[in-house]
Amino acid sequence: MPDSFKMDNIPFSLLDQSEQALVSANLDLAYFQQGEKIIAAGEVPEGVHVILKGRVRESEAGEDQRQVYVHYENEDYFGGWSALRGRAIHDFIAEEETICHILPTRILLELMQSNALFADYFQQDFAVKTEIAAQHGKGQDMAEFMLSKITSATIREPLIVEEGTSIRDATRLMRESKADCLLARKGGRFGMVTGTDLLDAVVLKEMALDSDVSDLASYRLVTADPDDYLFNALVMMTRQQIERVVVMSGQTLLGVVELTDVLSYFSSHSHVIGIRIERASSIDDLREAAQGLNDLIKALISTGVKIRFTMDLLAAMNGRIIAKLFDLVIPADMQPHVCLIVMGSEGRGEQIMKTDQDNALIYRDGLSWASMQEVMNRFSEKLISFGFPPCPGNIMVSNPEWVNSVGDWTQKLSDWAETCEGEAQMKLAIAVDAKPVAGNQALFKVARNWFLRHLRNNDVFFSHFARAAIEFDTPLTFFGNLKDKSELDIKKGGIFPIVHGVRTLALEHRILATNTYKRIEALIESGQLQEREGREISEALSLFVQLRLRQQMRRVEESADGFDPTPNLIELQRLNRMERDLLRDALQVVKSFKKHLTLRYHLGG
Repeated sequence: MPDSFKMDNIPFSLLDQSEQALVSANLDLAYFQQGEKIIAAGEVPEGVHVILKGRVRESEAGEDQRQVYVHYENEDYFGGWSALRGRAIHDFIAEEETICHILPTRILLELMQSNALFADYFQQDFAVKTEIAAQHGKGQDMAEFMLSKITSATIREPLIVEEGTSIRDATRLMRESKADCLLARKGGRFGMVTGTDLLDAVVLKEMALDSDVSDLASYRLVTADPDDYLFNALVMMTRQQIERVVVMSGQTLLGVVELTDVLSYFSSHSHVIGIRIERASSIDDLREAAQGLNDLIKALISTGVKIRFTMDLLAAMNGRIIAKLFDLVIPADMQPHVCLIVMGSEGRGEQIMKTDQDNALIYRDGLSWASMQEVMNRFSEKLISFGFPPCPGNIMVSNPEWVNSVGDWTQKLSDWAETCEGEAQMKLAIAVDAKPVAGNQALFKVARNWFLRHLRNNDVFFSHFARAAIEFDTPLTFFGNLKDKSELDIKKGGIFPIVHGVRTLALEHRILATNTYKRIEALIESGQLQEREGREISEALSLFVQLRLRQQMRRVEESADGFDPTPNLIELQRLNRMERDLLRDALQVVKSFKKHLTLRYHLGG
């Protein structure tokens, strides 16, 4: 039965071949009936139990076992901490007929002695564990990339010159076209000439600048059919040690696919979407380009890109879309006199799935623009048609309250800061995450800098402002395990306490960054957070966002209208053992951070 043990699951996938052989040679197999106690509190465990089939609950010791901390199912392991401590503190009970592999404690200790990574996963802090999981998790799905056709990528229109074109003219044309290669037509054939070929010809071969560029061309072109797989094009370029493939449909030249395009498509599709955004000459073109963002999200997640980098890339893409729409909708003569800002998660660069729009307009004092609000209404309507839902709180430019002159905006910020009432504090929290995306950014900077200079640095303000971060309970039991619920609100339980707590610290210390990760880095640099604490807070936030995103994507795909009515809900039964372990550890980080805020801002009571 050792052959039934799966070595490709963390942490056993961290072992080398000889260590995995040691595991296989020492595995035992045990059968437990429904209701049987596998490990009893106070006992010395045999070792680590890995479930082959069945379901086990970890619960409070004694007769009253209503407090269940966690459930373990197929391929989950349990009892590791109990084995290392030498004694179990909870009961582990089979909820149904269960078969477990058992790795003896002495073998576990031997493996931890020989393999530092394996030991770290069992013993180290949350940030180390998440890093190990990210780097050594199961391989990601490459099917989407491998089945994509060449036509799915960007086929570049080639620069073509005729026989007789001089090296000088060819170089000038390449510079003007921002191309690094060209095709020279000689008779009925095409030949490839790269920038390196031109350099070698002039410097190494000392050819005259008036020489015919077609004499430099390589006419043995490597070609591909547009309906061939993109993966095959990558293999072809790798084998031939070239960076370009000419795309031919029969005898018709369609263009050139370059290695950078293939790799961009493989990593994220962002290169393709970015080009479509820049080339959009109408609102319809831009809307069509924006539709590719959901596919971009899926590609990023499926290829294992870290969530922070996913956030950064999508924030940049969303910013480009909004800025391009601004150029298409706002009259050119008005653009230097107004500034469009995005706020909330969009301002922080932390929105992945489109939730709602939080935006505002700041305009120059004394500006006379009769149709301003009419244009702002149109702008909001177009964003909605792009898939950016309207804000439930009506915080968007179609609401005149969020269209202000520089003077009015600074006054509003000051008034909200002076008021301890909940709605004013909420609006201020949204506003301090603002980021300019289009128009005259100097208008935003003037208002922001004035507010920061005049912000009262007193305990009363920050005590009221910080309190929201501790309002929601952390969904952990007294013993630090997930509460016995089938689901939890990850925004209330994990994301918001981190985001708002870090926001408060950043505001107090006049940190200009709006992104939570960058705020944490700045707080570490200024000595306001310990490096380890800051690192764990960052990793916890990443985990919460990643778990939420995966479940959001599943619900969107399963819904008829492509809408997720519960975007912040985490269904715990859909998490595997590793994800539940990491979630529990991350919520412990949140709990510790809330204690830090409570002490710092005197929030007790």
